[in-house]
Amino acid sequence: MTAARHARKDGVTTQLGDDRFTAFRTGASKSREAFLSLLRAGHTDHVVNAAALDYMRGRCLSGPVIEALAAHPAKRFADAAAWRAHLSLLGIDRLAVTPDPVLIATEGALWGAIHHHGLLDGTVVVSDDAGQFRVGSHALCWVHAERLVHKLLPATPEQRRAVAVTRELVWWLYADLKAWKRDPCPRRAAALRARFDRVFRRRTGHVVLDRLLARLHRRKDELLRVLQHPDTPLHTNGSENDLRACVTKRKVSGGTMSAAGRTARDVLLGLMKTCRKLGVSFFGYLGDRLRVPGAAAVPPLPDLVRQAASAA
Repeated sequence: MTAARHARKDGVTTQLGDDRFTAFRTGASKSREAFLSLLRAGHTDHVVNAAALDYMRGRCLSGPVIEALAAHPAKRFADAAAWRAHLSLLGIDRLAVTPDPVLIATEGALWGAIHHHGLLDGTVVVSDDAGQFRVGSHALCWVHAERLVHKLLPATPEQRRAVAVTRELVWWLYADLKAWKRDPCPRRAAALRARFDRVFRRRTGHVVLDRLLARLHRRKDELLRVLQHPDTPLHTNGSENDLRACVTKRKVSGGTMSAAGRTARDVLLGLMKTCRKLGVSFFGYLGDRLRVPGAAAVPPLPDLVRQAASAA
């Protein structure tokens, strides 16, 4: 995500994509609810199904609220207004408890809609550990994780050596994970998991560093998600590189004023990035779509994305 201005108000632009496509969407909020709404890929419905109820349980929504939602015959709601009316009918919006039952139930219904439409099947969400991105199968960025070690301020020579050795071990493991991605092997995956334990369970004598290593070790599954899904990036550099176009556009042109202008900016920047990743000339693509005389034909980008995915 990066900051954005629209109609003289602060907002955020979110990047969705991988090494084959990019899409940008700008909105007013960077909450998890807003992120889940984007993941519905244009659908507006809210759905209470098994995936939604599991999400609510995982987010500690109270049992009576979950039972009320599960027992009611209505399970699918056309839009946010219909969903809010349903919550009001059940009296959930009048509960003054923590966590907020309306928020958790809404996030769960959005997650249910994503599953209902068959979206994100087998997809891993890679993030810098911002809370709103921790949904579904989640992976942590190694660069951001190591940065926590890099930012430590050792006070003695012993602490400096401990930090330096730890960083060297982390980057060594990272390099071997990159090599494993190129040639996955179950036996070596088990060895990498054991090595992860040795690196992040070390006791260095630097109390702050040891606590940080223990904290990172608790995120083992997310840091080693690549061993389950070899296509998973080990970092978020691709997303950050894509977002630089939005940052440059913001610095040069400021924000947008109309909804049409905001949509045009997001769509055109996304198409430009997608064309570049697919090796397609963006100007050639525009020429074909705008029916410029003599322009070469360019296949639909979704077809090219699927072909690239099949070839990977």
